[in-house]
Amino acid sequence: MKNKIPIHQIKKLLLISLIGIVGCLAYFFYDQFILQNKILKQIISRLEADSRIAEVFVTDVVFNPLTNQHMTTIKFMEYDTQGKPLPAKYFTFVGNIIQFQSLVVRFADKYVRAGDVLRGKSVYLFWKVFILDGERTQEYEIAKLNDIPPGYKIDGPRHPLEDEIWRNFWAYALDSKAASQHEIKNAQIEAPGTKFVPGLLYTLKIEYDGGIRIDVTKIPQILEGEKVLASPLAL
Repeated sequence: MKNKIPIHQIKKLLLISLIGIVGCLAYFFYDQFILQNKILKQIISRLEADSRIAEVFVTDVVFNPLTNQHMTTIKFMEYDTQGKPLPAKYFTFVGNIIQFQSLVVRFADKYVRAGDVLRGKSVYLFWKVFILDGERTQEYEIAKLNDIPPGYKIDGPRHPLEDEIWRNFWAYALDSKAASQHEIKNAQIEAPGTKFVPGLLYTLKIEYDGGIRIDVTKIPQILEGEKVLASPLAL
């Protein structure tokens, strides 16, 4: 006849197992809390800046004899919220009257006054670059819809919390009803433009009031080996 395990020993084993499971779950959730808190702090640190800056210049102009039009290529160099350069982007257009579209989202003043960690901040980003030409309008995205905008991505691999925050940002920013429900003060879109010609450096700054200021200066003769065309004014 087999020996039976006493009931009190079974209860003891079950209790030990339960304590072990609870301990593992507690450690897991604590670890997740620490990770999410770390991610949230990194996201907040990228919302401290009250402007965004980018520099643009013409790298190439090619005449197309078939269309009797000039193709203009510009180099777009954006800086993140901490002033560090982001990877450059190149855009080619038919023509050279180019517009840059910015998006600035602000929450209600009460969150700013209260120092709310997220809603006490504003988001500034370069969204699109385009040339308006009716049905032949040319447009490129700088910040992709529903994605993390350039310069706001935190270090390390993507995390679901970060993706969720930015998905909500886009949903609230572009839906007036959702914006009102989440007490977004305004989502301001500006799209100034100018003629982009070789030999000049265009500095774009999204200012606190939401507008884009475009400053124009003579480009340095050497810009880290980049192909820089001579200004037509100097010819």
